[in-house]
Amino acid sequence: MGIEYQERAIDRHFAAFICCQAAACEVSDLFRLLVSLASSAIGKGSSCLNLADLDGETIVVGKREFFLPRFEGLVKLLKDSPTVGLPGGPPCPLVLDGSGHLYLYRYWQYEQELARRILQKAGAASPNLDENLLLHGLARLFPGRGELDRQKEAALVALHRQFCVISGAPGTGKTSTVVRILALLLEQDKSQRQRIAMAAPTGKAAARLKTSINDIKHSLDCSYEVKASIPDDVVTIHRLLGTLSRSARFRHSAGNPLPFDTVIIDEASMVALPMMSTLVTALRPDARLILLGDSDQLASVEPGSVFGDLCRTGAGSQVSPLRRSIVMLEKNYRFQAGSGIPEISRVVNNGMERDALELLKSGEGGVSWQKLLSREELQNALANKVVEGYRGYLEAESAREALEQFDRFRVLCALREGPYGVSGLNRTVENILAHEGLISTKGAFYLGRPLMITVNNHAMQLFNGDTGILFPDPENGGELRAFFPAPDGGVRTLVPERLPLHETAYATTIHKSQGSEFGRVLMILPPNDSELLTRELLYTGITRAKESVEIWANEEVFCAAVRKKTKRNSGFTF
Repeated sequence: MGIEYQERAIDRHFAAFICCQAAACEVSDLFRLLVSLASSAIGKGSSCLNLADLDGETIVVGKREFFLPRFEGLVKLLKDSPTVGLPGGPPCPLVLDGSGHLYLYRYWQYEQELARRILQKAGAASPNLDENLLLHGLARLFPGRGELDRQKEAALVALHRQFCVISGAPGTGKTSTVVRILALLLEQDKSQRQRIAMAAPTGKAAARLKTSINDIKHSLDCSYEVKASIPDDVVTIHRLLGTLSRSARFRHSAGNPLPFDTVIIDEASMVALPMMSTLVTALRPDARLILLGDSDQLASVEPGSVFGDLCRTGAGSQVSPLRRSIVMLEKNYRFQAGSGIPEISRVVNNGMERDALELLKSGEGGVSWQKLLSREELQNALANKVVEGYRGYLEAESAREALEQFDRFRVLCALREGPYGVSGLNRTVENILAHEGLISTKGAFYLGRPLMITVNNHAMQLFNGDTGILFPDPENGGELRAFFPAPDGGVRTLVPERLPLHETAYATTIHKSQGSEFGRVLMILPPNDSELLTRELLYTGITRAKESVEIWANEEVFCAAVRKKTKRNSGFTF
């Protein structure tokens, strides 16, 4: 029994193109397969194909079987092709590094440039710090903390170095820490001219960070001038770099760097390799970069797992120059004693499927379990949960209240299609709410319909993942408008017919929920195992909840997901 390979059309055509470029020499079917696999690796989220994974394997493509040679034979086969280059050699469509990683040239270039610039920053200290002022600031802004407190350690690293990674689960105080870091930076800058930029991958994550910063900074033990100088604008990374109309390029690059002394990126685990490379390349050589995120969450949808690679490589090595730049926050400040959410997160993250199942079945600490019901029984089983969860926002008196109430509850799922996916569950929820008289689904735009934007629209400042609600607008005679949270904490309105591509959002995928927080989460898994079901997916869904999480699943599917750890290949050597 070999490895079954479902070849996509794009992989097949890419391999055919590369083989045409190598027409001057004999091209074997095995070489074509390796090129196709390299393209497929990108589609699955890796930045390269690791030949060590194919050592002596049998690959089954349709009705054909390919018996692969050992690692050395694979390397020789690729090196003999004029389309495969080596690091430092002339540019070729494919690059094979010394460890047996086969890259498409563009992704090799992303990795090389990103690693080079990050290592430069990690090795650079921030000059001209007033150490006495810093020590007094630490004692004032982190009162009652021990000398080894991780948040205080993160502040020291961020002040002393040009590169800092702060990783931790939701509730470990990443935002609280970074606001205090900003205060310390501004106290060091007597001229108050420190130029600071803050960004996140999505509009919703940016708005949430902005709200958190505004809530925290007013309670800081520092001068009014410092509080006033803490920036209150958080933008998407695309907006930070400056999108150009009808171009894949950005306004800011190595030739036109960002005009900031410090750049802070939240939810950095969601940032793909190409975007992270583009961002770091656009920084000034002396600029400070601070990355915030959770290394255990799902990696980016696009190729790469840069944040996870940084945390694993830097924190796990005694000799890596990144080691002094990475701080892992562990103490959780969000959950009260007795909450089961931190514990279920921990056991899932550690692959302990039986412990996770036992904890869920205990029904204690706000975590609970229900065996997945058949599609015929699903609507009746969901009725009470859905009505209880969504009644509050549907009976709200204002759009602002509706948006706040809507985040009190959410249905999360793993797949997009089918009765247990986004499409099926949204229809089911609509049927339940309509039967209760809470909504009327006549027409595409109806009162109370929650919307999620599915494409970026820079002209309208709406981005993939932004969530809004259709609600009467008192300023326009009660006409139905789409209301979205505004960056300043208010709401903004749009005519529904002008909205970019969107979908109903009672139920959303766990992937799309990243960067969000909900009071209660109901997570529904499909009846059969899927390559999408991994412990990172479960962990991400669970950690969206602040009060309670309930999981509906078959035991064998849930346990298989907890055992399955996402593997993304890269050649990073930090």
